[in-house]
Amino acid sequence: MDVSKSIRLCVDSGKVKLGSKNALKLALRGEPKLLIVASNTPRETVNDVKKAALDSGVPVLNFVGTGLDLGRACGKPFIVSVLAVLEAGDSDILQAVNK
Repeated sequence: MDVSKSIRLCVDSGKVKLGSKNALKLALRGEPKLLIVASNTPRETVNDVKKAALDSGVPVLNFVGTGLDLGRACGKPFIVSVLAVLEAGDSDILQAVNK
């Protein structure tokens, strides 16, 4: 599975929210099906997001690339530190967590 391609398909055909603040709010309510965190996200932000995800039972996928790489995977011309997947659409991104 190519995670970047799966992310792009998810962004195009599903429902996602970009950014750590949005992801944190959604994770506290347990809404996302998956949170994807870029490798260079600040440690404090990662800790907050992962704690909220753990408390709500939301799986977290550590993206191998930087925020710029995650932004590119989303088809955006800016840095994306955290991506909240609400609906996967035609993507198989949710299967990446099961591996």
